[in-house]
Amino acid sequence: MTVQTTWVQADLAAIETAIATGAKRVRFQTHEVEYQSMSDLLKARDLIRASLDACADGGKVYFTEFDGGY
Repeated sequence: MTVQTTWVQADLAAIETAIATGAKRVRFQTHEVEYQSMSDLLKARDLIRASLDACADGGKVYFTEFDGGY
């Protein structure tokens, strides 16, 4: 089984449409998934949304530097 780790806005829209219409089957970029329950759909939506939100800042990496101190 292949697990998709890269999500796009269209994937979020697809799962939100499924939730709104009560459908349990969602077609993503390259595959189709049938969820067992609305709870599973909501969890998947939250995961996709969190992934997209994490990328929203442009993938910035922040470094902290400490100098001296003892």
